[in-house]
Amino acid sequence: MVPEDIDQDKLAEEWASALSEDDSEEAADPFESAMAAMDDSGDSDGGDAGGEEGGLADEWASALADQEETAIKKEKEQTYLSSKSHPVEFKDLTHEAKAPRPDGTKRDLDFILDIPLEVSAELGRTKLLINELLQLGQGSVVELNKLAGEPLEIYVNGKLVARGEAVVINEKFGIRLTDIISPIERVKQLG
Repeated sequence: MVPEDIDQDKLAEEWASALSEDDSEEAADPFESAMAAMDDSGDSDGGDAGGEEGGLADEWASALADQEETAIKKEKEQTYLSSKSHPVEFKDLTHEAKAPRPDGTKRDLDFILDIPLEVSAELGRTKLLINELLQLGQGSVVELNKLAGEPLEIYVNGKLVARGEAVVINEKFGIRLTDIISPIERVKQLG
C-alpha cells in the first residue's frame, strides 16, 4: 500500500527510472524496445523530464494511487461493516413446543383440518408406445404391471401412504386399507 504522504512526482520519477533500467536489461521485447526509444528521444532533447515518458509515468503513478485509494476505502468499509455486525443467536424452541401449556389446553391445530388433499388409488401401471395408444378402442385390454389379488396403492398428493384391497359398497368402488406406510418408509420414498 502507498502512504498518502509520498510525493507523486517522486513516484513518477522512480517508475521512469525502473522502466529505463528494464529496457536496458531486456531489449528483446518490442514493447520494451519502443519504451527505450521513447526514453532515448526524451534524453536527446536535453534531459526533458516532462516529455512523453514523464507523462506515461505520471499516468501510471496516478492509476496506482487511485487503485490504492480504492483498496483502502474498501478495507475501511469492510472494517466498519464487520464492527457493526454480530452473529445471530436463535433461541431453541424445541422444549417450549413439547412442554404442556400451563392452562392445560391443547394446541390449536384445527386450521390444518381444512387443507384440501388429493387422494388417488392406483390399480397398476404400464408403458405404451404412441402407436399402441392410438390403436386402443372400446373393448381393448391394457395389461398392467400388477397381478390379480395384489393390493392397490393409495397416494395422497402423489406420495404413497397406504395399500389396500378394492371393495364394492352400494354399487361404488372403495378401498379397504390393509397396510399404512410407516413414517420412516415415507421419508425413504422422498429421497
